[in-house]
Amino acid sequence: MKVIRALQPFLPLYRRLLPGLPTLPGIQSLPNISSIPSLPSRLAGLSVTLLKATALDLAILAGHLLLYPSGIAQERRAAARPALPRAAGAEDPAQLPTQASPPPVVLLHGFIDNRSVFVLLRRSLAQHGRHRVESLNYSPLTCDIRTAADLLGRHIEEICERTGSRQVDVVGHSLGGLIARYYVQRLGGDVRVRTLVTLGTPHSGTRVAPLANAHPIVRQMRPGSEVIEELSRPAPGCRTHFVSFWSDLDHLMDPLETACVDHPDLLAQNVRVTGIGHLALPVHPAVATGIRQALDAAHDATHAGALADGLTVA
Repeated sequence: MKVIRALQPFLPLYRRLLPGLPTLPGIQSLPNISSIPSLPSRLAGLSVTLLKATALDLAILAGHLLLYPSGIAQERRAAARPALPRAAGAEDPAQLPTQASPPPVVLLHGFIDNRSVFVLLRRSLAQHGRHRVESLNYSPLTCDIRTAADLLGRHIEEICERTGSRQVDVVGHSLGGLIARYYVQRLGGDVRVRTLVTLGTPHSGTRVAPLANAHPIVRQMRPGSEVIEELSRPAPGCRTHFVSFWSDLDHLMDPLETACVDHPDLLAQNVRVTGIGHLALPVHPAVATGIRQALDAAHDATHAGALADGLTVA
């Protein structure tokens, strides 16, 4: 029984590599190894795409470990710029028919991570005109999604006050997306958040890595937890537009479709990403392009179809 418990974190991988296999009596989803007649041949035929995605995730993890110390401290806030004096007789710029600038973008990292994960995404956003981008670090000791969501709300209020913007866009990776959704859906954050983009977020809860249940915030990410149940409640009139990127090779989502937003009251679009894993979602340039498209489409339903329904990463 101890061996079986030790193998439980690897069950999602077993199911993908060895689909349709019989299970041991009384042990759901655990393959009966003795009943596999040609395990070497199955492993020999392992998907090249999965191998590439795993190798890419490992490379990203190694690079991120090097960058991690640079993101431990909170980001320095830019001071609000004072209004420039207007020359006598000049027209008020506020009355000129200029196109409104996009709202600030707030980036929220995942579990046991920090803002350094968004280095490449920030650069991509800045290169395409999104110059007001800020990150929030929440403590790795945070034990409650609700508390983190409240902190996010106060951070967004401060950004709006400092920049003079009425709303922000939010991009959340993994747990960060769940925190942002709780703020939007349960704390009235739909007033402030125009678009919420989530990357590999367990919207319906994930069953992966049961040995991590010692951490209370991991328990809150399980299917059937109080937080997941709260997010399944009615949310009539929610004004935020949700765009969820989910990967068919995401080893931390079990089942994979838990990373999709499935709620009758929410305006949501789910974008399937093929060819990369969980760690690559906030890093890969193809996903960054999709994120920019989602933010540009904003809350205009007539443009929602402009974002591709799927991304294939070679």
